[in-house]
This record gives sequence, C-alpha cells and structure tokens, in this order.
Amino acid sequence: MSEAKNALVLRGGWEGHSPTAATDLFIPHLEASGYRVRVETTPEVYADAAAMAEVDLVVQCYTMGQASKEAVAGLRRAVAAGTGFAGWHGGIADSFRASSDYLQLVGGQFATHPPQDRDDLPEGPEANYIPYTVDITVPDHPVTAGIGSFDLVTEQYWVLTDDYNDVLATTTLAARDRDEWHRPITCPAVWTRRWGRGSVFVCTPGHTVEVLQHPSVRTIVERGLLWASR
Repeated sequence: MSEAKNALVLRGGWEGHSPTAATDLFIPHLEASGYRVRVETTPEVYADAAAMAEVDLVVQCYTMGQASKEAVAGLRRAVAAGTGFAGWHGGIADSFRASSDYLQLVGGQFATHPPQDRDDLPEGPEANYIPYTVDITVPDHPVTAGIGSFDLVTEQYWVLTDDYNDVLATTTLAARDRDEWHRPITCPAVWTRRWGRGSVFVCTPGHTVEVLQHPSVRTIVERGLLWASR
C-alpha cells in the first residue's frame, strides 16, 4: 500500500466565498485519494519550514486578507521544492493583494467581475451573476480530458495574467454599450503553472458552493488538486 500524502487546507479571509463550506466539499475527495488533511486558518503556517516540508499539496481558499513576507516566502520555497499549490476563484486569485511575490507565484490576479447589463441591479452579489461560457482550450490535459465547454451563471472573472501560464480554459467577457472597454476580453478561466519542482493550479469559477458543485467545475477542481500535488 502506498504511503499517504499530506494536504494542507488553508481557509479563511473574506467570508463571502464560504471558505469552510467550499473546502469541506473537497476534503472527502482528498481523503479518498489517500491524503492526510490538515486544516489551518492563518497563512502564517506557510512560514513554518519544517511543517511545509512535509506537505505534498496546499489547497488555499483565503480571499483577500494579508500574509507576512515570511509566510509568502515560505509558500514560494515549498512550491519550488515540489509542494503543489491549488485553489479556485478568489480563494487563490484574489489573495494577499499587497504581495507581488504571491502574485508572481500564482500567475493571475482578480481585476473585476462585470455586473449584469441592466439599470435595476439586484442587491448583493447577485448583481454580478451573468451567463457566460467556459471554453475548454486544451481538451487532452489530465485536468480537462473529456470535458467540453460549458455554461455558468455566476461571477465572470476578469483576471490579469502573464504568458507563463499554461491555459486550459478561457472565458470571454463581452464589451457592452455601458462598459468602458471597447472590445471583448478573453481571460484564462483555468490554468496551470510550473514553479521550480512544484505545480500551481487555478480555476476561476467557484464563487459559491453551488458553482463548485457544477459537474464540470467540480471535476476540474478535483482533478486539478491531484494534478498539482507532489
């Protein structure tokens, strides 16, 4: 029997992304895949070099918030040494906004999610729920194999990225009459990134547990976690 691997789940930050419920959705998948799961609620665990040396996979759902320079440096060292780093939506693509070192590691940063194209916007986050398509661009990757392009009604992420990412899926934001931009913008929706001996996986859909339960989103995330792992 193969030796169990270790997964560190970091959850916290802005509660609007339901970090506890969202990560609870995937912990059973990790345990069934042979991982011992440790849950933490502060990014300062990343500064513990001895603890991080034992981690095969970090699953992060920590929107906004702050992390010390020591924590970010510890995370970068761990990933460079082979620890996988994975997450979804703002829990990984909108974390620790003040840290350029963190942004370089992840390869993408949330910029906006355009609201519905109407004058009488609903109250709350539903104002930003719009229909859009996730276009699978690499259909033969282990994360996306057998999954076709699919439609969602939720926040559509405009992310700022670089060309070091290996983009597995994209989404195109329309240029509507009331928008300031003048042409459609295509952004990565799912990407991977090699960092030293480690790997990074990001899926931008995932604002709510219901979105994460969409069959295609859930499959992509479950596969992405295992793909990124040491």
